[in-house]
Amino acid sequence: MNTIAESALAENVFSHVCDGDTQYESGGLRDFFLYRDLGIAAATGGQVIAQLVKANMAPETGTGWHRHEANFHIVIMLKGWARFMYEDQVTLVKTGDCVHQRPGIVHFLFDYSPDMEYLEIVSPADFTTVEMPAPCPVPPPTPWN
Repeated sequence: MNTIAESALAENVFSHVCDGDTQYESGGLRDFFLYRDLGIAAATGGQVIAQLVKANMAPETGTGWHRHEANFHIVIMLKGWARFMYEDQVTLVKTGDCVHQRPGIVHFLFDYSPDMEYLEIVSPADFTTVEMPAPCPVPPPTPWN
């Protein structure tokens, strides 16, 4: 391989994960969510992760203020809704919405519906999360009945 681009292409393989091939599991970044791996981290040699994330417990404390050390991060809401703080702005993300979280943006997912499910795509696959000081107050979550 002569270039970085050629090396990256060599690490990529075809991947087809069907419904039922992988299951929702706990043990991801947040214990109140369940995560379903879509096989993209393995297929791209760790360049990208794609996972489905869904609500598992009511939003009592949320994610806390944080940022990710990532080059690329999008959230596509597949079901339900979630309310995020992006810096000092409340942002409602509902079914069909797509959010690009620019690198380093400080945010807090503080509220979501019981049926919330989103597709998250991040590069690199082993991105890190860094806790951050609160830039502003956060509204309370909506209680689940």
